[in-house]
Amino acid sequence: MSVAKPLPHDAAPLHVTGQARYIDDIPVPAGCLHLAFGLSPIARGRIRDLDLSAARSAPGVVEVIAGADLDPIPDCSPSAHDEPLLSDGTIHYAGQPLFLVAATSHLAARRAVRLASLDLAEETPILGVDEALAANSRFEDGPRIYAKGDVEATLARAPRILEGRIEVGGQEHFYLEGQAALALPQEGGDMIVHASTQHPTEIQHKVADALGLPMHAVRVEVRRMGGGFGGKESQGNALAIACALIAARTGRPAAMRYDRDDDFTITGKRHDIRVDYRVGFDETGRVLGVDFTHALRCGWSMDLSLPVADRAMLHADNAYDLPACRITSHRLKTNHQSATAFRGFGGPQGMVGIERVMDHVAHALGRDPLEVRRVNYYAEAQAEPAGASGGSFPAKMKQGVRLETADLAGRGAVAVPQSAGGSQRYGGAHSPVPVPGRDGLTPYGMKVEDFILHGLTERLAESCDYAGRRAAIAQWNAANRVLKRGIALTPVKFGISFTLTHLNQAGALVHVYQDGSIQMNHGGTEMGQGLFQKVAQVAAQRFGLGMDRVKITATDTGKVPNTSATAASSGSDLNGMAVRAACDEIRARIAAVVAPDLQAAPTEILFEEGMVRAGGAEMSFEEAVKRAYMARVSLSATGFYRTPDLQWDRIAGQGRPFFYFAYGAACSEVVIDTLTGENRILRTDIVHDAGASLNPALDIGQVEGGFVQGAGWLTTEELVWDGQGRLRTHAPSTYKVPACSDRPPVFNVALWDQPNRAETIYRSKAVGEPPFMLGISVLMALSDACAACGPHYPDLQAPATAEAVLAAVDRARGALP
Repeated sequence: MSVAKPLPHDAAPLHVTGQARYIDDIPVPAGCLHLAFGLSPIARGRIRDLDLSAARSAPGVVEVIAGADLDPIPDCSPSAHDEPLLSDGTIHYAGQPLFLVAATSHLAARRAVRLASLDLAEETPILGVDEALAANSRFEDGPRIYAKGDVEATLARAPRILEGRIEVGGQEHFYLEGQAALALPQEGGDMIVHASTQHPTEIQHKVADALGLPMHAVRVEVRRMGGGFGGKESQGNALAIACALIAARTGRPAAMRYDRDDDFTITGKRHDIRVDYRVGFDETGRVLGVDFTHALRCGWSMDLSLPVADRAMLHADNAYDLPACRITSHRLKTNHQSATAFRGFGGPQGMVGIERVMDHVAHALGRDPLEVRRVNYYAEAQAEPAGASGGSFPAKMKQGVRLETADLAGRGAVAVPQSAGGSQRYGGAHSPVPVPGRDGLTPYGMKVEDFILHGLTERLAESCDYAGRRAAIAQWNAANRVLKRGIALTPVKFGISFTLTHLNQAGALVHVYQDGSIQMNHGGTEMGQGLFQKVAQVAAQRFGLGMDRVKITATDTGKVPNTSATAASSGSDLNGMAVRAACDEIRARIAAVVAPDLQAAPTEILFEEGMVRAGGAEMSFEEAVKRAYMARVSLSATGFYRTPDLQWDRIAGQGRPFFYFAYGAACSEVVIDTLTGENRILRTDIVHDAGASLNPALDIGQVEGGFVQGAGWLTTEELVWDGQGRLRTHAPSTYKVPACSDRPPVFNVALWDQPNRAETIYRSKAVGEPPFMLGISVLMALSDACAACGPHYPDLQAPATAEAVLAAVDRARGALP
């Protein structure tokens, strides 16, 4: 077996030894030019005059280009063609590229851009949500609305009503490798582009369009990225286009990378969101109806804001069966960096809203928030269909055990029994008593048929002793005036698929060489998440070979065309299935050749343990390959996969946008200092659903990293713009990402022990984005700690910085409205 093994990342030795090659490590040919943008210092206005003479005469400068020098100005947008590479005379945000310098070194280019003389007419920028609403500054003509049931009538007759608002900040991607690109001009005007991008085909398309070439004249290659998190889905377009443009004009290679400050200043962030809510509920905590209003600041251009805002709406229910629900979404155009894709792609923003509602309802009723959450869950899925395991689930995980993080450091997974502690309150039947109006339908009309959170929550609550610790925390808080503790257990239900249906496709190319070694290529990109290793495991499994026989080459638009972005947590799902299809095609050809020698039908041939077998007869894989080659049988194949059963109308807000859901739950315990607002995560326990994991080691790493990144978004990562629209948190000195020391000192991560009900690759599940939302448990735990300070609801806002925690403490005490 190659799948289901906790194998290390394929490039781990290269990472730790510094041999892993990134874009800026590629040796460049002689004469390579280095580029830098000259940026706008104002957020809104017009260019009256650009005097670039000093920049042109600076040492090492070869070329300087402004928007007026280009006709047309190349477009960088992934959607609405509203992002000119250089300003067309109008300025939309502080940091917008106004001109481009090409010089003989990176330092020379950066020095030269500072010599330009800018005459700008400044205008008042639109920065806040209320300003944008008042000016009707938005994308789309009006708000988008998804609804289920009669919300107004439901709220009118609900026994209890609450209203509230939570504002959740944006987030900087802070990938370790910044944005970078390298363009190499070829004969006949062709162009090779090396880019740090999650979407090579989009780079190919945008470069070809900028140069007036067909797509076949541009080849884009991506070996790896040093992190992406969605920030390299569309934000790398400008660098690749600029490099290709200069390379085409000068005939010289061109490279570009942003320094960290420029990266912060130019590129988009996670969309911040303001969520207003009205919720009707009964005395048991059952939510009868909820009315959400989302307001997202999208920045100056559309980018991917519409699907991001859509996904926020699609996750406004999270794990809860809401009889009546309405989500109204405003996509606001403001004078900021264009907000863009970020891990979870809007899902986290929508999910925070409903988790705040559950927290608020529980506080109003004086009930345990977990009880309120569980009473509102969707109904548990029925029994697994026969044969759902796909024959690939690890035996140790079928036995109800967890994989301890520490044990994976030694390259092996050790099974540890689940804790027997906890309260019997969480035992018994998983599904709640059916409630009228709860039909298992999401607010967008999709039936939830694979829900597993009753059992998963029960396991987590027992293994982490949630009930016992909540009682102990209550005693602690009663005895301590300054330090207060809090605990929260929150669920995740995250839909897996691109909501733009046509993107749910993938291709692959597999070669088997005469010596039995295998080379493969697919459309997914490697950004540290281990996609290449997982897909290689699939190929090794199909041919029955060891991992040393399989090599995945750099993602290349010249090998696999028309690829979708590596996003939406779909990299393994899509590309794993495409590779399997290609491998199976070659395997069938080999089987047809050797079947007479093994005296068996081709369908009876087995590929396992480096051998090709049927009955008692066998030959080595190498021998079988040799015979196929000598028989003049092709040992190369393409594979293709399209996700089935998808149907989605985003305008109507109805259909089946997701192939399946991934689930998880996290229990976090925190402590706050009520004098300073300082806070710490003391412990986190997670049970996460990765289906029949292709690689438990990699998946647990994704769960750990996703949780920490999600907790950072909601606690320390604060983006601050001043009144003129200038980003003030534009470097590590002013923007606080979570460090290794910020992870919980007690951090237990377990994978759920059930295969995917959907027919995915070896019944695995996507694990890139869903764990991010486990970090919501930290925000809710901090709210719980603040609530211990007084009788009032603390109304904690996010990010829950020390200042925000102090304000929430004051609200709990009644000192603030």
